[in-house]
Amino acid sequence: MTQDAVVTKILSDKLAEVAVSRGTACGSNCGNCESCIFQSEIKTVARNKIKAARGQKVVIESSSKKVYGAIILVYIVPIVLLVLGFALGSAAGLGEVGCVLCSFIGLIVGAAIVVASQRLKKNNKSITFDIVSLRD
Repeated sequence: MTQDAVVTKILSDKLAEVAVSRGTACGSNCGNCESCIFQSEIKTVARNKIKAARGQKVVIESSSKKVYGAIILVYIVPIVLLVLGFALGSAAGLGEVGCVLCSFIGLIVGAAIVVASQRLKKNNKSITFDIVSLRD
């Protein structure tokens, strides 16, 4: 997965801080919705493989495998457990309220799995970025 970024600070010979602009839901035309309450720029550390200088526009790359794994964990697992909870409640012969409660329990279990995995990953490597080329 690649993204455009700007080098904001050189941290060492091998590392640089880069700023990545986030896209907005309104297509970056904030005059239309005026609801942008979040920071539109994210700063992260990237390996400076090409010796980019401060202020240069660059292309950064990350492992798609880790990004897709995070997407599945955060978005798919809780929804699957929500549906599974409803199905189990229905199979157990519970009424509508019981099925909704089982699905809510499934959603809570999914959220707990996400939180627990994030706490365990603090010690592991997170998603890393590499500066792979200069941007024109």
